[in-house]
Amino acid sequence: MEIILRQDYQNLGKTGDVVKVKDGYARNYLIPKGIAYIATKENKKRLENELKVKSLRVEKEKLAADELAKKLANVSCTIPVQVGEEDKLFGSVTSQNIADALAAQGIKVDRRKIQLEEPIKSLGIYSVPIKLHPEVEATVKVWVVKE
Repeated sequence: MEIILRQDYQNLGKTGDVVKVKDGYARNYLIPKGIAYIATKENKKRLENELKVKSLRVEKEKLAADELAKKLANVSCTIPVQVGEEDKLFGSVTSQNIADALAAQGIKVDRRKIQLEEPIKSLGIYSVPIKLHPEVEATVKVWVVKE
């Protein structure tokens, strides 16, 4: 049976490829999982439309990420923390704390996009990268100060 792949699939090919596979594999696995369509003219047009919609959505997301990156370029956030002897922090500053500090300034960023290699455990000024989109990255200055 000939099928059209809706997405890249490791052993078969890339999106839009017309591939010949065994009937049972196509009917029982690829088509029900939404990985492929049966190769017909209608399904080829359907796939082209899906790809156009997907590319428009990705472009829109990239533009939104660019705008947010421009906003974040001028932003710095201050995070007050409790410290003990010799300025040692009680706990640490995590990506969630940074996301909350940005949200307090009216900028919503998902904490999973904040690229902290490890939690911040001392006072100081840090440049923290934020991956907004696979092609867009911004940097925010984070000030960790005594409470």
